[in-house]
Formats: sequence, C-alpha cells, structure tokens
Amino acid sequence: MGKDAELLGRRFGMLEVIEKMDLSQDNYRVWLCRCDCGGEILANTRRLTGGLVTNCGCVPKSNAKRGSIAENLTGRRFGQLTAQRRVESLNGRTRWLCRCDCGGSCVASSHDLKVGKVSNCGCKRRRSGNNITDISGLRFGRLLALAPTSRRDKKGSVYWICRCDCGNELEVSEDGLVQGNNKSCGCLRQEMLSDISNKLHRIDGTCVEWLEKRKHRCDNTSGFRGVYPQSNGKFRAAIGFKGRRFNIGTYSSFEEAVRARQETEELIHGGFVKAYYRWLDTNDSLPETERTPLIFDVGKNEKGFFILTNMEP
Repeated sequence: MGKDAELLGRRFGMLEVIEKMDLSQDNYRVWLCRCDCGGEILANTRRLTGGLVTNCGCVPKSNAKRGSIAENLTGRRFGQLTAQRRVESLNGRTRWLCRCDCGGSCVASSHDLKVGKVSNCGCKRRRSGNNITDISGLRFGRLLALAPTSRRDKKGSVYWICRCDCGNELEVSEDGLVQGNNKSCGCLRQEMLSDISNKLHRIDGTCVEWLEKRKHRCDNTSGFRGVYPQSNGKFRAAIGFKGRRFNIGTYSSFEEAVRARQETEELIHGGFVKAYYRWLDTNDSLPETERTPLIFDVGKNEKGFFILTNMEP
C-alpha cells in the first residue's frame, strides 16, 4: 500500500479516518481520526495500516506513563503555541497538535510544552536565517541579548551583543548564555568576591578563617604541606605566618618532618586562632576607639619557636 493511500472513511480498531491533513510524518500522510470514545487523534498512514495505533489513547498502553488520565492542555498557550488537540502518544509521552501564532503548526509532548523546551513551530529559527536562533530580548541573569554578530566560537555558537544591568555591553556566545555560564559582564563576580572579602577577618594580613579551616593538601612533591624532600634524602619542614617564612628544621625521615610541621602549626596557627577569639570575646562589644590591639608575634631561639601575645589563656 502506498504512502499516500486513500484512507478516508476506513476504520482501524476503534478509529475512523475522518479527514486528510495537510501534514506529513516520516514522509507518510497524516490523518485525523475519530475514536469510538469520542476523542480525536492524528496518525500517519504507516501507523494506521500497520496496526500500531488503534485508539485515541483512551485504552491505556502498557508503556504509557499516564495513559488515559493525561492532563488536558486544549486551548492552553505555551509561548507562541496554542494546544489544539491531543494526538497519538509516542514513547509513553502524551503529545499535542499545536497552532503557532505565525499560522504554522507542530506536534510536541506535554512535557516539552510545559517546561518551555518547545515554544514555537520553528518559525523563529527559520526567520533568523543562517541557523541563528533568535534570542533577542531574552534575559540571562543580568544580561539582555540585543543582537547577533558575525562571530562564532570554535563550536559554531553565535556571539551576541548583550547589555548588562550595570550598563556595560559585551559579546557573549549563545551557548554561554543558554547554559548559564555567563550571567553578567563580570560585575556579579566582583560583588561576590567583595562580599566574601567583607566576611573574612584579617590581622596583619593573616586570615583567621583560612588558618582555622584549611586542610592538608597533596600539592607539593612530598605530599604534605610545608614538607619538602632534599637531594640528600632528608626532608625540610617550614611554615609561613604573617608574610614571613620560618624554617622548622631538616629531618632524616618524612614522618619526623611531618610531625615537626604539625606541632609547629598547632603552636603558631592554632595559637593565633585561639588568641584571636579570646581577643574577640574581650573587645567585640567595645567601641573601636576603646579596643586593645591584638598582639601575636613569633620568635625563634636555640630552644625553638616561642609566642609573644597579649592574649594569654
């Protein structure tokens, strides 16, 4: 039987073909069919004659997700589309024939319509030409897309001229906008960094939160922060504080160097954090002019490191 065989008036299961549509699907003619339950459905020649569709969906399929209780979208608008009638489900998804404001039509699933994946029949893409999707007037974070440029990135994504809420204009790729990688001209990042900076507490250039919460990293050749292998097979331990570098010592084994580094961290870094919070308890409620400055310095003699502070336990 040919692809355009005349099916008008024929029955297929519970369906009667009542109208030949000016649509095609997979190169087969699409027909409007009325079901014995009173519902209507669109189906193409191959699916009708092959027995793949025999009702409008009123008889639930074993693989349908919602069967006959699918939400009725008739008359509802989704972007430029208005849902006209339910058509044959595909892969368990309820689908709808929709009329576009441009006069065209398309078939889309309920899910794609409701999440905004489909909002027109494709006319916006066709009108823009050169496979450029028209996103002019759409907002992406603080950016408003104004007009496409002739530039494309290495993936072929078109660069758009965008205006940021702060007034700056810049060119951003469509992928960067749609995927959420670009939400401002950079002002949002600067505000976030400034906000973080305002929440950190620094004493003589040393960040309390950084010392308090940092963890040991494997970012040097020995695998432990502040411990370095030497060419003679030994290990050197060192520590930084207030912009200065202190040599802890050289040790014959890695374990000894790590132990020395940890003990020095507890003395200097740990001691500084404890002194800061003792100072905060004492001075936080006082006016700025009445606060006592925090003193915490490190010294070293033949016996090792020692601390000079006005915040003893």
